[in-house]
Amino acid sequence: MSLLYTVLAFALALGPLIVLHELGHYLVARACGVKVLRFSIGMGRVVWSRRFGPDQTEWAISALPLGGYVKMLDARDPETAPKDDSELHREFTQQSVWRRIAIVAAGPVANFLVAIGLMAALFMHGVEEPSARLRAAPQGSAAQLAGVRGGDTVVAVNGNPVQSWSELRWQIVHATVDKGEARLQLRAQGGGSYDATIPAQAIAKLDVEGDVTGGLGLDLWRARARIEKVLPGGAGERAGMQPGDLILRADGKPVEDGMAFTETMRAAAGRTVQLEVERAGRVLALAVTPEKDAASGRGVAKVLLSQPVEMITVSSGPFEALAKGAERTWDTSVMTIKMIGKMITGEASWKNVTGPITIADYAGQTARIGLTTYLQFIAFISISLGVMNLLPIPVLDGGHLLYYSLEVLTGRPLPARVGEFAQRFGVGLLFMLMALAVFNDLVRLL
Repeated sequence: MSLLYTVLAFALALGPLIVLHELGHYLVARACGVKVLRFSIGMGRVVWSRRFGPDQTEWAISALPLGGYVKMLDARDPETAPKDDSELHREFTQQSVWRRIAIVAAGPVANFLVAIGLMAALFMHGVEEPSARLRAAPQGSAAQLAGVRGGDTVVAVNGNPVQSWSELRWQIVHATVDKGEARLQLRAQGGGSYDATIPAQAIAKLDVEGDVTGGLGLDLWRARARIEKVLPGGAGERAGMQPGDLILRADGKPVEDGMAFTETMRAAAGRTVQLEVERAGRVLALAVTPEKDAASGRGVAKVLLSQPVEMITVSSGPFEALAKGAERTWDTSVMTIKMIGKMITGEASWKNVTGPITIADYAGQTARIGLTTYLQFIAFISISLGVMNLLPIPVLDGGHLLYYSLEVLTGRPLPARVGEFAQRFGVGLLFMLMALAVFNDLVRLL
């Protein structure tokens, strides 16, 4: 059932994005007067088709669920060449170079517009997220050395305002990609504000795919360690813990919040920990011996904590939401291009290349979390599709745009032999990238 859920979440995320991408090509081609012969979802052999419209365009589903294509009237292919001179004016290569650029660019542009629309809708609806309030940073961490204090809230990073934890993490990811410093502006819980700068040397040690905030010692603020539920048969029940107990100290050391208590239990597998708890206004002494978890080897008390984080609702009006959606789409696109550049130059690992298995896994995870997170994931995938299709690789939209850009500069189209060689090279390169993506997926899975 879990596998089926993941597959369905993956199909619902990627399928509509592919349709809208190809629909962008189709609509602009029709607007430019080009005859569209086939609109296919999937590649390879056609397994289902119907003809509609004045041109009797074939709308098809093909065997391989790997993207799609729009086949237009094109003299370069005998199969799609005009049958007589009456249709010559509707043939693709007869169009001006600017019309051809518009038709090819329309697919990626459609993906970017989808992402902007989804993000704008989420900003207008309002997204409830953890605030950017911080718990005390560990001793010796980059955040602690920079002067960050627990309980304070980050309001800006490198001059960019942040409200939520996700926005804070996003700005730290940007700094990680740029390998620059992170200048935090914080609002103190007692009033006033101050700045804390995390140096570029600390940022450079982070893995952009890892826990960038945790790597600097930045973590969500959490409430005091209060027991919400005691699971039957566990160490907590044997120690006499009860719902409502507030953990004050462990082995004589103050327990600041729920995470601190969890960390104490994890580190004490099989060892008795002396606790002081507050219950109904009285302080009691309890002794708990966390069980050793067979899978992780860490201690488990089998109690559930009430660990609320400070939540805020991030919402905007229509025009502001649209601007935020466009800005987030642009920022994500630029960061994706920077990451690709760093992989080419060797500054980032090729392990960052992911394929359909990882995307499907993330689709399933985000769908389980909730609709908002799932829509955010779809917006990110739409941006990724747009950027990847604009890469100057022959057979991709970006490769064709490169051809037409050279035609604009030279005043003549690319020689046919050069185009054929480039196409073969592009197919080989694309196959190698897909093989690498699938390999990385399998390594993560296993």
